[in-house]
Amino acid sequence: MHRLLHTTRDRIKRAIQWMWAQEGSPGQRARGLAAGVFCGSFPFFGLQIVLSVGLATLIRGNHLLAAAGTLVSNPITYVPLYWFNYQVGCRLLGPGEGSSALETLTRETLWAQGWEFTQRILLGSSVVGMLLAIGSALMAYRLFQQRDAGTAISGQS
Repeated sequence: MHRLLHTTRDRIKRAIQWMWAQEGSPGQRARGLAAGVFCGSFPFFGLQIVLSVGLATLIRGNHLLAAAGTLVSNPITYVPLYWFNYQVGCRLLGPGEGSSALETLTRETLWAQGWEFTQRILLGSSVVGMLLAIGSALMAYRLFQQRDAGTAISGQS
């Protein structure tokens, strides 16, 4: 167990160092990360990275950080994230006709709901993705800006 924690800590440390090493201004890096977080909030498995890099291109963000930002959704967070997105969509649009309680939801009832389910999860994903993207962009921008300012000061000495 101790070895697993040590390995995990080392991987997280390397990932953070990699993120700091990305090129671009603090704004470009923050926009790239935000694009990835936004696209990672949608249940488009297999397309999230492609969509995030495309969005990062449109908003002139860092492509690698955009791809990394999609990791907000991963096998551990899929179910809670998309369930939450669906709940947000239901709050905004209402429960919809024929919607089932989560306890009675099966593959067949899910397919029967079709558009009712799809519009709720997409709206919820848009709202949650936007909020997460704005929050992550602001936090990342500030951190990148502080990091770059610290590097510039220590480089002048």
